Formats: sequence, structure tokens, C-alpha cells
Amino acid sequence: MAIQSLRRSGSLPNLAYAEAGAVTQGTSKATGVTLSQMQGVITTHNASLAAGVEVAFIVTNTLVELTDTVVLSIQSGGTAGEYLAHVSTVTNGTFVITLANLSGSSASDAIILNFYVLRGDR
Repeated sequence: MAIQSLRRSGSLPNLAYAEAGAVTQGTSKATGVTLSQMQGVITTHNASLAAGVEVAFIVTNTLVELTDTVVLSIQSGGTAGEYLAHVSTVTNGTFVITLANLSGSSASDAIILNFYVLRGDR
């Protein structure tokens, strides 16, 4: 399961990890998702994304605050270098992920994204 990839075996016994969760988009790559965890895995819909096109979607997360930093990486899906994903906006309760198709052709992949919320000043 994708959640296991966020936890390292052999870690120090007193090291605490934030709870993780997972969610999958329902109908398109623009469909928002809800996941109120400090770290998690988002699987995008496998809808086609044209070459050179970007799509953004909202992640509703009640734990995220305006001063937080959301770290995002592509775990898998598509060909290496085919997609670029980044967090474009962070607000209280939400963040926005923008996914771009960098390839020269249309791509229809379910992209698996890892995120982690780093606490900002309170």
C-alpha cells in the first residue's frame, strides 16, 4: 500500500510520525479531494491531459494553515519527467496542487503524489 512508503522501517523507536492518509480523485484531474492529515498520498484520476497543459485541483485539509509549507513529490505514474507537480497555493484549510504534462503528447496516467505538511509559525 502507498501509505507504507511514507514510513521507514528500522527507524529510531522514539521517533514519532504524523498519521498518514490516502485519497483518490473521483472524476477528473481537476476534481478536488479531501484529506485532513499531516502527510498522505493522492492518486489522480487517469483522465487525459493534453501536451503542455496544466490542471489545478484543491486539497481540502483542515489541518493546514496559511503559514505552513506543503512538500509535494511524484511517487509514481507516467514516464519519468513526463509530469511536473507543485503546490501553487496554501490557505487556512486548503492547498492547491498544479499538475503539468511536460511531454510532447497527451498523457492518461493516474499519478501518485506524496505530500507532507511542515508547520509554520503559530
